Amino acid sequence: MSRKLILVVLAVSLAAAALLAVGVGAVPIPPASTLRLLVHHLGFRSVGLPEARQEAIILFIRLPRVAAALLVGAAMAMGGTVMQGLFRNPMASPDILGVSTGASLGAVLAIATGLAAVSPLLLAVLAIAGALLASFLIYAIASYRGRTSLLFVVLAGLAVSSFFNGLVSATLLVARQYEVSQFIFWTMGGFDGRTWRQVLLALPFLLPGLAVLFAFARELNLFSLGEEDAQSLGLAVERTKRILLAVTAVVCGVAISVSGPVGFVGLLIPHLLRLVVGPDHRRLLPASALAGALFLILCDLVGRVLAPPFEVRVGIITAILGSPYFLYLILRAQRKGLAHA
Repeated sequence: MSRKLILVVLAVSLAAAALLAVGVGAVPIPPASTLRLLVHHLGFRSVGLPEARQEAIILFIRLPRVAAALLVGAAMAMGGTVMQGLFRNPMASPDILGVSTGASLGAVLAIATGLAAVSPLLLAVLAIAGALLASFLIYAIASYRGRTSLLFVVLAGLAVSSFFNGLVSATLLVARQYEVSQFIFWTMGGFDGRTWRQVLLALPFLLPGLAVLFAFARELNLFSLGEEDAQSLGLAVERTKRILLAVTAVVCGVAISVSGPVGFVGLLIPHLLRLVVGPDHRRLLPASALAGALFLILCDLVGRVLAPPFEVRVGIITAILGSPYFLYLILRAQRKGLAHA
């Protein structure tokens, strides 16, 4: 299968999964009703609308949820692709930047102070601020005389993440039981109750951010040669690293503010897609975005139908699927190390 055909297959599969996810629920909705509604709102007024109840469910419950899963999946997968390209390591992911722990600190502060009860958007804003603060601290610690060592990014990430986790635990100690439960529920990750307001809050950050990451596909290809070789070919290595690390932090921080921490998307999807479409980031980045969106929509759908009327949070589904693959990567890396020892 050609690489262009793979992108087409992923795009068609994503559209089909989105239609399926909109249709599945306590009130089943046929795909034709969703298509009629979309076509009508695109300006083709001659196409009749579905019945009022179906229209309300599609527009205000199902579509925002699917749109949120699509955006978060694309953002986390592209962020993971960039991290793996920068570090030249298939086990790298956005968590290296401390995005999840920073967002968690912002979320727990919003919940403990009561701001989250005032408006869910305030939780999202503080989660974004926490993610950006963690990423800024990690970058500042890892930079010396205008140069940023990717090794020190990892070490600084471990230190800052541990510090922020300590602040989260300290905040939970003085929080009320309801607030502790609300925070734990948020950390499981999920898309239930997502509205257009949350989606529209994320769009102005995610769409330009993803466009910037894609614009650096050629530079990421040069990074695969090693930093010294990339610099000899005319790449401004330090400037490029700063831009990519900052934009990835913003994109992934905003994504986590929408869904809560959803693990392994940024690790699993880029690694699998690299095996299918190859290492060229001009194809790998869009393929990862499509596959990440498809993956999260399907995970959310599985969580809804697995044990009705209860929902299994999407973060639990991704952890169950991603953990065995992560262990496989570790074991494979160990065997390779022993083979070359």
